[in-house]
Amino acid sequence: MNTPGPTLPPLVMLRAFEAVARMGSMRRAADDIGVSHTVVSRHVRNLEHWMGQKLIAATPRGVVLTAQGETLYAAVSRAFRIIANTTAELRPAATRSSLRIWCMPGLATRWLTPRLSEIEAAMGPVDISLRAIDRLPDFAAREADLMIGFGSFDHLPVGAERLVLPRMFPVASPAWIARHGAPKTLSELAQAPLIHEESRQQWTDWFDAMGLKLREELRGPRLWDANLGFDAALAGQGVALVTRLTAGAEIDAGRLVEILSSTVRLGGYYTLPAPQRAGDPVLVRFERWLADNLPQD
Repeated sequence: MNTPGPTLPPLVMLRAFEAVARMGSMRRAADDIGVSHTVVSRHVRNLEHWMGQKLIAATPRGVVLTAQGETLYAAVSRAFRIIANTTAELRPAATRSSLRIWCMPGLATRWLTPRLSEIEAAMGPVDISLRAIDRLPDFAAREADLMIGFGSFDHLPVGAERLVLPRMFPVASPAWIARHGAPKTLSELAQAPLIHEESRQQWTDWFDAMGLKLREELRGPRLWDANLGFDAALAGQGVALVTRLTAGAEIDAGRLVEILSSTVRLGGYYTLPAPQRAGDPVLVRFERWLADNLPQD
């Protein structure tokens, strides 16, 4: 006699909910699982209808889980980790070593990608996968082998190693400067259309480090990440904060111009290996390559 299994909601709904709970945003969850945010939102609504419970609530800072959502997320994330670990153990061992790197979008696009051939030459027979993303991977689910993150060196994740603390400074395109003129003082710069990431905090911190206490709210568009802000500056849309790592080639080529020289360093890049691959010779070799090739300014 066959015993009926437990009644489960459709897995596509659970996958969307797990991504939203983990990422804290419908849009980021959509990017993470490769569908539109409209689809993610629909799956979560359908799951709430199926459960008969409110699972998430929208806030100005993103989505937060209800008490029922927290309970479901704990179970779903644990189940997904078990599935990921089990399938990884059952798959045949690869004949070549692999290195799955997650990296902050600006550094991945502007600095790492143009050097992929150099990395491959230095690493030898290793399959390299690079993903531009601004969140930490779920190492338990084997999402990545190494994260190159960015943050304050005073509050790094456990196991992280410092890479470089780059100088951060404002830039604009020659076309923008021709139209508006280059700001000559910090006060003039604070009145300019500044290009922000998701919030205006980075620019606020930069002005504070430069000794200017802001009296008014900063202007300018808020974009998804530093990489979008960089492109907006190239397109003459305003002033962006960059480092030599992300903007060195464009500055040297004259496509961007530094404004009001700054020695401010608001945070740095670090490496964080997956715990199960800590000390792995492939990761150690790549981290050594980074240390030898990353410019320190």
